[in-house]
Amino acid sequence: MRSVSIVVPAYNSEGTLSALVSRTGQVLQRLGCSFYEMVIVNDGSMDNTWQIISEIVREHPWVRGVDLMRNYGQHNALLCGIRIAKGEIIVTIDDDMQNPPEEIPKLLCKLDEGYDVVYGTPSNEQHGLWRNLASVVTKMALQTAMKADTARNVSAFRAFNASVRDAFERYTGPFVSIDVLLTWGTTRFAAERVSHSKRTIGTSNYTFSKLVTHALNMVTGFSVLPLQIASMLGFALALFGVGVLAYVIGRYLIMGGSVPGFPFLASVIAIFSGAQLFALGILGEYLARIHFRSMEKPPYTIRHKV
Repeated sequence: MRSVSIVVPAYNSEGTLSALVSRTGQVLQRLGCSFYEMVIVNDGSMDNTWQIISEIVREHPWVRGVDLMRNYGQHNALLCGIRIAKGEIIVTIDDDMQNPPEEIPKLLCKLDEGYDVVYGTPSNEQHGLWRNLASVVTKMALQTAMKADTARNVSAFRAFNASVRDAFERYTGPFVSIDVLLTWGTTRFAAERVSHSKRTIGTSNYTFSKLVTHALNMVTGFSVLPLQIASMLGFALALFGVGVLAYVIGRYLIMGGSVPGFPFLASVIAIFSGAQLFALGILGEYLARIHFRSMEKPPYTIRHKV
């Protein structure tokens, strides 16, 4: 017998939550858990999501609701729900019903094989072209930050042992990536193929720009790859500069004249100036994150609990 907590980040999802709770409850009852609960975190929704959550909590004693002060983002809301969850196993699932709750037992069975984290990888993602392209960019960034091959299979549908949570219990940064934080506690990851349904109510809140921004936050917030790229670029351009200098001196010694033409000089200056600005931009991103962390800006703030 095991205890399971389902964590759901909710944003403008008044039309899907009731069905999600009903279907998830039926699945958890069939599993025969010693204890189960659902924690729904309202991430500053602009519709009646919080009112719906409050009604659901009154009808279903196993559901808990949390209302955040404003919209912090999906991963910040997940972090809030994960810290509140009481189960031995935590399952995260989106509010849009694209990941069927009936697939939860698959993740739990895979978890029983000795893994600490299991991702539900969609067998066929039901997204548009731009969303799929942005997902590829995000997973590439995540693989850089996680330093694990499993990053290619990550999704918002995941199950993990609650003990992994201890590794990021004291994390307070404003930029949150649950998948990266999970790597702080374990290296035993796995993925399980699950079905993925088309969205029938509402539209996705994750636009191409938001996903790319999330990818940049992951790379600059949890890895030093951009700094390494800047260093390699600077080294390569320094070698290029030495080569240009050798060419100029060699031409002068052999032909007795300097390299003519303003375009040549202007192009060399532009290359080095661009490289310097690129490196400064990367340093600025890291300094900005240090600044935000020094301000102790919280990843989330709770308004109500029901």
